[in-house]
Amino acid sequence: MNRIIPLILAVALFMENMDSTVIATSLPAIAVDIHTSPIALKLALTAYLVSLAIFIPISGWMADRFGAKTVFRAAIAVFIAGSVACAFANSLPAFVVSRFLQGIGGAMMTPVGRLVLVRATPKNELVAAMSWLTVPALVGPLVGPPIGGFITTYLTWHWIFLINVPIGLVGIWLATRHLPETEPTETPPLDFPGFVLSGLAASGIVFGLSVVSLPALPPIAGFITVAVGLVSGGLYLLHARRAKNPLLALELFRNEVFRASVLGGSLFRIGIGAVPFLLPLMFQIGFGLTPFQSGMITFVSAIGAIGMKFVTALLFRLAGFRRVLIWGSLIAAGSIAIYGLFTPETPYALMLAILLVGGFIRSMFFTGVNALSYAEISAADTSKATPITAVFQQLSIALGVALAGGILEVSTSIHGGPLTLGDFHIAFFIVAAVSAAASVTFMQLAPDAGNAVSGHGKLTIPNTLEAVGTAGK
Repeated sequence: MNRIIPLILAVALFMENMDSTVIATSLPAIAVDIHTSPIALKLALTAYLVSLAIFIPISGWMADRFGAKTVFRAAIAVFIAGSVACAFANSLPAFVVSRFLQGIGGAMMTPVGRLVLVRATPKNELVAAMSWLTVPALVGPLVGPPIGGFITTYLTWHWIFLINVPIGLVGIWLATRHLPETEPTETPPLDFPGFVLSGLAASGIVFGLSVVSLPALPPIAGFITVAVGLVSGGLYLLHARRAKNPLLALELFRNEVFRASVLGGSLFRIGIGAVPFLLPLMFQIGFGLTPFQSGMITFVSAIGAIGMKFVTALLFRLAGFRRVLIWGSLIAAGSIAIYGLFTPETPYALMLAILLVGGFIRSMFFTGVNALSYAEISAADTSKATPITAVFQQLSIALGVALAGGILEVSTSIHGGPLTLGDFHIAFFIVAAVSAAASVTFMQLAPDAGNAVSGHGKLTIPNTLEAVGTAGK
């Protein structure tokens, strides 16, 4: 496998994933500088998510129309421009608009980067390639808080955004030099009604869930916006049945493997989306640790995520997608439930070991479910599958944060006091149960599902030795 391609794409995705979490640590400092409150500034976080929700659906059409390599480089450039604008923003409206611009770049970087990888990688090497690409999605949210805390404490918050400039420029240069050329293809006209409806649906749900869980606006605004999003989603379903070339090709869900990977992966991500929200809060509020101390503990999960890439391809080759994803989702959900047993008296070595194992399992799961999405999708349909998977990822992560926030609010209202350690324990148990439900989806798969990608059933003793020998390269 040509590892340079997934590594180039991973650099860009890491920049995006880390940036989206680094800012959360620095909200108080930014709020003071631009003369607003941290709660109001959370609108900037929501603006980024809304931008992703609006523009991800057209990423596949853009890649086909203008060439995936060209769009990927342009996306990095837009992300850089948004980062610079954030660094120089001196008011709340300017900062919100800058984050929205960043989101436009991010909306193209993630799905188009995955599309470039899928088109450049033979299916029998896709699991190994995805293992490299999955790491930044897991590492970014974990290393973001300690890095953000360090930069804000010892430098200024402006550098959180300015460091994206050299990273992005290097990414553009590497993409220009090493990524395969992708010529534009003949595409039907943009489904503009579908773009409007899908944008309203996804952004309405994401914005509404974000406002409910992070109440920068009255909760009723969140509920109304979610309702608008759901109605728009229903209208899009009606439109997609009649449109000749709908923006989101929902007929792909007729494929059992694609349907299981998207729906099962979404259920699992609800729990995973809640963890980066709950764990630092529990360490800081329940344990009394500083943000930097909390970040240094959660960082261990990132080490597990990186380490798992060395054996992921071999695991799926030995056991197949169905078996690994069933047990992987259950074990990973179990690790989330164990977080609900942590107390200030729990030995740090034990907590670090559990977080390390959780990072291993989540990395393996995401690598597998991302590769399975394309296992039975033709090359011509990859640009249709990519935005669908990306939209569901964003919705499920937003739902995970909203669910976690909602559980904490209900729990505190029941006992009528401030947040306690017990509130966090309840939240971890509930989101773990939701993640475990993903296993039911994968139980419906045929035993040989995705074997063309995993290589399961074609393994001989020499192949096993070869896989072990090359897994660490």
